[in-house]
Amino acid sequence: MATEDKNRATAAAILPLVGGAANVSSIAHCMTRLRLGLHDRSLVQDDALKAVPAVMGVVEDDTYQIVLGPGTVARVTPEFEKLVKEGKAEAPAPAGAASSQTAEELAAQGAEMKAARKAKNATPFKLFLRRIANIFVPLIPALIGCGIIAGLNGLLVNLGWLTSVTPALAAMASGFMALIAVFVGYNTAKEFGGTPILGGAVAAIIVFPGVANIEAFGQKLSPGQGGVLGALGAAVLAVYVEKWCRRWVPEALDVLVTPTLTVLISGLVTIFGLMYVAGEVSTAIGDFADWLLSNGGAGAGLILGGFFLPLVMLGLHQALIPIHTTLIEQQGYTVLLPILAMAGAGQVGAAIATYFRLPRNESIRKTIKSALPAGFLGVGEPLIYGVSLPLGRPFITACVGGAFGGAFVGFFNQLGDAVGSTAIGPSGWALFPLLDGNHGLGATVAIYAGGLVVGYLAGFLATYFFGFSKELLAEFNVSQEEAAPTATPDPAPAAATTTAKAPASV
Repeated sequence: MATEDKNRATAAAILPLVGGAANVSSIAHCMTRLRLGLHDRSLVQDDALKAVPAVMGVVEDDTYQIVLGPGTVARVTPEFEKLVKEGKAEAPAPAGAASSQTAEELAAQGAEMKAARKAKNATPFKLFLRRIANIFVPLIPALIGCGIIAGLNGLLVNLGWLTSVTPALAAMASGFMALIAVFVGYNTAKEFGGTPILGGAVAAIIVFPGVANIEAFGQKLSPGQGGVLGALGAAVLAVYVEKWCRRWVPEALDVLVTPTLTVLISGLVTIFGLMYVAGEVSTAIGDFADWLLSNGGAGAGLILGGFFLPLVMLGLHQALIPIHTTLIEQQGYTVLLPILAMAGAGQVGAAIATYFRLPRNESIRKTIKSALPAGFLGVGEPLIYGVSLPLGRPFITACVGGAFGGAFVGFFNQLGDAVGSTAIGPSGWALFPLLDGNHGLGATVAIYAGGLVVGYLAGFLATYFFGFSKELLAEFNVSQEEAAPTATPDPAPAAATTTAKAPASV
């Protein structure tokens, strides 16, 4: 009961600070963020919102996103939805003036960078990638749950324990992956404006055992051939066929003809075209990932770990989601995620170095202390947008830390010790329960842990020695009292800030 009261209290604290129930047009959540559609952005009180204890930061994108962290967001969102529903009839409370905040200049820099990045990300290609992400992100909780069960089952099988239970655990772990194409098809049709169940119905053809009796391009098809990529393509095709039918089929016949033609046309194209083509593409992705790490090794890991955060800044990381899912579907784990997770380790190391390099800036040090636990667990947005990115150089040196951590993991991949994750979403320490590989759990965990340590150390050393110029230290290594006489308060930047706690955000 106490937990429910706490979650409701958090929701109740957030609601008036985003303009009240009448200002909320949509509510959703992902792994860490409460995502709100708002009628009037000017009603949001950013500074007051970031002062709510459970709020780790905020992000402005196509929706207003409040970072609550994994676990918390899934509990606060239903309470928030209840409060919005209860208050819809009430007039929205006008937002008060945002209070001033320490380190507001740094916060304003983070806000400006976020706004500029948002504008750059609004390209057709990046909007398309965002749609792809919207298809796969809702699947992450099931991937995580089934991945952890798969890891537990593998451990029990290796130890020879609970032999009567392990078959049941295997069924639980594998059931979702066996039908993941159906869920991808359903979400794809929903995202592209079609009837979701028709997208799922067409995608279900891919996993139907009976396709083994069908021959295409001179080869027998196999159930699951084409995987999630085939399901995505089949569902998109189904949406276009359905929309065409809605335009040309008479209303009196629509309920019978449209779904029939949608499944028939899309199904035939899927069976005699998409399954084969998508299967070849999926196989090529798996082969390329294996080749890249087997031959590129440390070099490939260095590039992947070092450039992942810039990809996130550009919004291009969403293109990796179907690749991860394809690798998990093919091999049981994705070898790319543990390497990319090293980027977060570099951020943690850089944040710790910043803490020591700015001993007189209580505001930034407070932000770092509040954001570090989440950073260790793989939630790096507060450190990125609240500390390293606005400071500039520390963001670059954090990427250096990620590069060295990625090189470490990539080196062992080149030696034949594959380190993978059975799900996507978690990072940092939260990835340990999902680790899998080809040389036993002990070796896999040791390599991943070693990569994290290397990332922490490299990020720390690079930032401590090269992350701060004399000018940067002179500007930020000052206490609040020392900065007060020369400060020129400007409420506008403070209101536009997108950072967490002291300067921080996402």
